[in-house]
Amino acid sequence: MTPLITVVIPVYNGEKTIATTLQSVLNQTLSELEILIINDGSQDRTLPILQQFQDARIQIHSFPNAGLSASRNRGLKLAQADYLSFIDADDLWTENKLAAQYQALLANPQAAVAYSWTSFINERGDFLYAGRSEKAQGRVYQDLLVYNFLENGSNALIRTQSLKEIGGFDESLDTAEDWDTFLKLAACYDFVNVPQAQILYRISAASMSAQIEKQAQGTLTVIQQAFQQNPNLPQSLKNLALANNYVYLTIKALEGQPNRYRSRLAARYWLQIIHYQPRWLKQRGKLMTIFLIKILVSLLFPTKLAQTILHKLKQSQS
Repeated sequence: MTPLITVVIPVYNGEKTIATTLQSVLNQTLSELEILIINDGSQDRTLPILQQFQDARIQIHSFPNAGLSASRNRGLKLAQADYLSFIDADDLWTENKLAAQYQALLANPQAAVAYSWTSFINERGDFLYAGRSEKAQGRVYQDLLVYNFLENGSNALIRTQSLKEIGGFDESLDTAEDWDTFLKLAACYDFVNVPQAQILYRISAASMSAQIEKQAQGTLTVIQQAFQQNPNLPQSLKNLALANNYVYLTIKALEGQPNRYRSRLAARYWLQIIHYQPRWLKQRGKLMTIFLIKILVSLLFPTKLAQTILHKLKQSQS
């Protein structure tokens, strides 16, 4: 029997989290699945851990290391179902994620993508904070260009043929390849929203420090390419997209323990927000002030003292 949905799990050295990620897929209430695990040249215990799972729906395909986008494209090429969803090897889904998104696409045959909301968790799986509760539907291209409200590559359920028609994932991008793909889909197809938090996105140390500058380069490339491909879009929209992107980068740079290197990055991104949206100093004054205080505290005080000051600041805001 042909499965209803193909789930692609790219994994590279994912021994710490791959078992819980795979279990969250196996626990889906919609069970007619094909689960393609794309082992991207892992050198740790990923493969032995995967081989312990005894479920006929699981297929393990091992390849030389080629990166996340290439792994996703390999999964797309192998997919047999009409619907396709990706989950990274450290993220989790609620049990009804696929069922709810599948029903949303059945009810909206003109749509090619169903998306839900995200909650963010730490390395231990503890809840950190909720993501955006976006409800945009239909042709969402400009909304998505201003902000990637899907927030991660573990979110969407996509009609397989639609993803093939846009060419899959851009393998030249090291980061933001999911946003780039969602934009290409949004340029051609409708989106539909499932108003529930169904993706648990794990924030780890790997997303900090050096990764932030790579993330900045990737997101800026996606924005620049989008406006090059759509020259009729207004400059005001581009300025808004860039400012929102720098807000995102500032938040990422200030995550976790105080760190002077990341605080200097945050200061640079903060100035870029003002450059593209100077009115936000008044219109979003509280947020901009909080950013500035966190940056200055992290830059001016030793780490432990900065941590204490920022903790008290957080308490005063709650």
